[in-house]
Amino acid sequence: MLWQKGRASDNVVEDGGGGGGGPRFGGGRGLGLGGIILVVIVGLLFGKNPGEILQLLGNMAGDGGTEAPQQTAPAGNDEQTLFVKKVLGSTEDVWGQVFRASGQQYPAPRLVLFRGGVQSACGAASSAMGPFYCPGDRQVYLDLGFFQEMQDRFQAAGDFARAYVIAHEVGHHIQNIIGVMDQVEQQARRGAPMQGADGLSVRQELQADCFAGVWANHAQQQLNWLETGDVEAALNAANQIGDDALQKRARGYAVPDSFTHGSSAERVRWFRQGLSSGDLKNCDTFSASQL
Repeated sequence: MLWQKGRASDNVVEDGGGGGGGPRFGGGRGLGLGGIILVVIVGLLFGKNPGEILQLLGNMAGDGGTEAPQQTAPAGNDEQTLFVKKVLGSTEDVWGQVFRASGQQYPAPRLVLFRGGVQSACGAASSAMGPFYCPGDRQVYLDLGFFQEMQDRFQAAGDFARAYVIAHEVGHHIQNIIGVMDQVEQQARRGAPMQGADGLSVRQELQADCFAGVWANHAQQQLNWLETGDVEAALNAANQIGDDALQKRARGYAVPDSFTHGSSAERVRWFRQGLSSGDLKNCDTFSASQL
């Protein structure tokens, strides 16, 4: 992947460790439904007990006082950070173009680089939870160590595989600003199941995969930066982090009733759908009868 051809984003910052004491939550409200859903999803994905994570966050919140502002600084220009800047810059250019075509302005997210742990509007998070998007502050969070984990733990190497991960999280930002996340939260409150092979969480994650594919389609048109094997690397990444693949790796078998992100085949299918079409209209996972 000729990622150097991209424009570097100015929206990549580094977490400065913000404020002493335990993590504090915005407005004194703690985790809302969206934050709890986020914890459950990432906990299950990376083999953590969501209940233990929620209990830990609750204890940490109890130690806090007033809200502490997040400390950030402009990110450096080492090779990995520059790669992130270039990929995020491409997402800004692509989604900016897509939104302008419909007469709207694209509100680009910030991407916060952190090491070990970070405080967001969705609560505290550790690097073990992997990259995530917080709708509360409209920011993507990434520990660069995850890229090495992708290669070592998930056998998903390659620049375009890493770019896919960033684009997937930006896909959640798209869902947030167009109202998909609000609709999911409303349905969850009415009792619609989040988990499970046909649950809202799976449909939301697969749509983010499809949005990542839409980005990849337009980015290639803009920059012509893909090389032989790049698409296969991204598809392999989608395949390696399917719920069934992760569960089989962790416990030897898959439990579809606990799926949160979709099977390997589904993740590959929806990323490929966005990649081949380049059209958001082809990413309606919520109306799809078959995922």
